[in-house]
Amino acid sequence: MNITPNEIKKYLGLLSNTSRRIMKAIQGFDDVRLQYKIDKKAWSVNDILAHLRSCADVWGGSIEAMLAQDTPTLPYRHPRQWIKKTNYPDLTFQGSFQAFRMQRKNLLNVLHDLSIKDWSRAAIIKHREHTVFSQTRRMALHEDVHCQQIEELLK
Repeated sequence: MNITPNEIKKYLGLLSNTSRRIMKAIQGFDDVRLQYKIDKKAWSVNDILAHLRSCADVWGGSIEAMLAQDTPTLPYRHPRQWIKKTNYPDLTFQGSFQAFRMQRKNLLNVLHDLSIKDWSRAAIIKHREHTVFSQTRRMALHEDVHCQQIEELLK
């Protein structure tokens, strides 16, 4: 994967925009609406946020490990398994969103200060090499899809 300043800027922009997109989408909606599910299998807006928080925990944690250690081998954690160890789906939307925003602010502060060399720092996860850049890209693209999902749910 070719890591360029423009690519870094692109994905940092997507990550920094996630909170703004969610904030804009939820304006005027109360917690009852944000918890609403069309059916038992569907996700509410609150469920999507809980999923995003779980992904941020897992992928953000791997980024932190890559920056703290030289090419660590990390255990594979799937966000859908990780969420079962949290109370994220049970929290009110506003409280959970505040926590997400703080976590995002902290991650962006770390990422904005990285050199190009730091973006290449890597870890082995499930027998594959992942870099700070690839995990950041993964998170940004994943969140973009879920922001679209939230926007559609609240139209």
